[in-house]
Amino acid sequence: QVQLVESGGGLVQAGGSLRLSCAASGRTFSSYAMGWFRLAPGKERDFVAAISWKSGSTKYADSVKGRFTISRDNAKNTVYLQMNSLKSEDTALYYCASAAGLVSDYARYDYWGQGTQVTVSS
Repeated sequence: QVQLVESGGGLVQAGGSLRLSCAASGRTFSSYAMGWFRLAPGKERDFVAAISWKSGSTKYADSVKGRFTISRDNAKNTVYLQMNSLKSEDTALYYCASAAGLVSDYARYDYWGQGTQVTVSS
């Protein structure tokens, strides 16, 4: 079965950086895309970024453009989210998910990881 396992979350000061990883297994991912979403207390789940496994095309939320970078290592079936210039409003539980296309609508994603917590202190 498809498994997505996130890692790399933690506590960081505002202005700092973290790199999240999402290890994927159980599916031939070449025709899919991987996305990162986040969920903060009292807020709705927000799209962060997505990448096509095959082409490497990317899509970002306006709130993270210029600060976050999504990338993938096809050989390792792993997707990364490099987060720089972190702000307190980036504090959330970050999830990776798999979809059939490069989309930002969470309803289009069919498999999800368990999440990794990112906390940014101001």
